[in-house]
Amino acid sequence: MQDYENSTITLTNTTPSAPHFTDGTEGIITASNLKKIYGGITVLNIPSIQIRNSESFGLVGNNGAGKTTFFQLILDLIEASSGEVLIEGEKVARRDEWKSKVGSFLDEGFLIDFLTPEEYFTFTAKVYHKSEGDLASFLESMKDFFNGEIVGSGKLIRDLSKGNQKKTGIAAALISDPQILILDEPFTALDPTSQIRLKRMLNDLKTTRNMTMLISSHDLNHVTEVCDRIVVLEKGLVVKDIHTSENTLKELESYFAV
Repeated sequence: MQDYENSTITLTNTTPSAPHFTDGTEGIITASNLKKIYGGITVLNIPSIQIRNSESFGLVGNNGAGKTTFFQLILDLIEASSGEVLIEGEKVARRDEWKSKVGSFLDEGFLIDFLTPEEYFTFTAKVYHKSEGDLASFLESMKDFFNGEIVGSGKLIRDLSKGNQKKTGIAAALISDPQILILDEPFTALDPTSQIRLKRMLNDLKTTRNMTMLISSHDLNHVTEVCDRIVVLEKGLVVKDIHTSENTLKELESYFAV
């Protein structure tokens, strides 16, 4: 088992650059002394964590563990009480340079629900300077995942089922062909066929595009099938940081069964 907790990186004190681990691999996301406090209660406290380039990183924990808060801090959606997040050595807080590298979907609030899925995809493609041909090719590649229920439905996003809203958000997060993909509970509300197709798609992105993925899930089976590394949060603290192996699911089930 690889020891992530004891991995070290070297950061310069002058011009920021992407951190490097002692084994020579490159870190793409780094959080240092990261803390979020609401009403005097600490909901996240991560002294140090690094995510490697091309790593599929799973985040698990019970409700209130701090999973969504961690993702919100990475995406600069909320302000940290202390500490910072870096993407390729650059601070994310109050900056925009990193945003073109990241695709994300945390919840339905990311959607423009008075648009149809086609209108939303067209809008997103324009934001990322994708051509009509690029978008057409992308939507063709998503046909299996959409299963005939998204494009051409004639519905506004707000009138779609929760599962199809989630499919729409996940697809929009991928339109830019991001270097980093962040998904919060992507399997929730999806039917079994869509869950299987999503896992297949994520594994394909991992192997063919070397995409760095951060995925949270309450479903331990799904996250162990998709992620190389899994971090367990409990009350805002990292309590496990393990490389996925054939024993990981049993280890996680044993931990949460207590």
